[in-house]
Amino acid sequence: MPRGMGRELLAEFLGTFVLIAFGVGVVAQFVLSRGVNGSYLAINLCWGLGVTMGCHVAMGVSGAHLNPAVTLGLAVHRGFPWAKVIPYSLAQIAGAFVAAAVVYFTYVEALAAFDGGTRQVLGELGTGGIFATYPKPYLSTFPGGFVDQVVGTALLMGVLLGIVDSRNVAPPSGLVPFMVGLLVVAIGMAYGANAGYAINPARDFGPRLFTLVAGWGTEVFRAGNAWWWVPIAGPLVGAVLGGWAYDACVGKLFPNRA
Repeated sequence: MPRGMGRELLAEFLGTFVLIAFGVGVVAQFVLSRGVNGSYLAINLCWGLGVTMGCHVAMGVSGAHLNPAVTLGLAVHRGFPWAKVIPYSLAQIAGAFVAAAVVYFTYVEALAAFDGGTRQVLGELGTGGIFATYPKPYLSTFPGGFVDQVVGTALLMGVLLGIVDSRNVAPPSGLVPFMVGLLVVAIGMAYGANAGYAINPARDFGPRLFTLVAGWGTEVFRAGNAWWWVPIAGPLVGAVLGGWAYDACVGKLFPNRA
């Protein structure tokens, strides 16, 4: 392990935990109250706030990637050490897994009241979508769902690079988490309808693993025409494409400065 990486991994773990604790928590509140407590707007806002808070927790130590796709995009386009990509990703997935567990145990009685104690992934009493994303019935796994995740994550990565580019109109460092949170809110409002805008392999895979062992069973990997791989592969591709698009159109075109 590269020197000093242990504290970076802890920061990525905790930052991702904070992000998912808020994001999954707001969905749990909305679903289990049958829409009384919350709204689609509240879900988008809380995911954005979760990103902001997670960034504030981790940014000074690890850069607050909180997302394996962002970590990969930074390795491809910004020289982030390749030796850290897998460890960062595992820390992010672990943070998401533990956050899902915390949400579950916080709402376990509400879950029982909602579904009578029988865990279902989809359907009228389905609760799998509290934790991980699943496509709408009309959405194909490929190309429809894959394109959905590529587009959302490309927007995330491309705009993120613009936000943090010191040669561009970068905000003060303390405002970066807020701007990134707003970016996630915008993506959710514009591209959340098809499949819930995972745009983050850890956000989806960590909680999905938790539901696998917490009573929902292997259906979490079969549901939605075996949807589980799309929120992993699509964001990884999208982050690389989004970074390339930013650099091709903006990042590599700044004049040399003395």
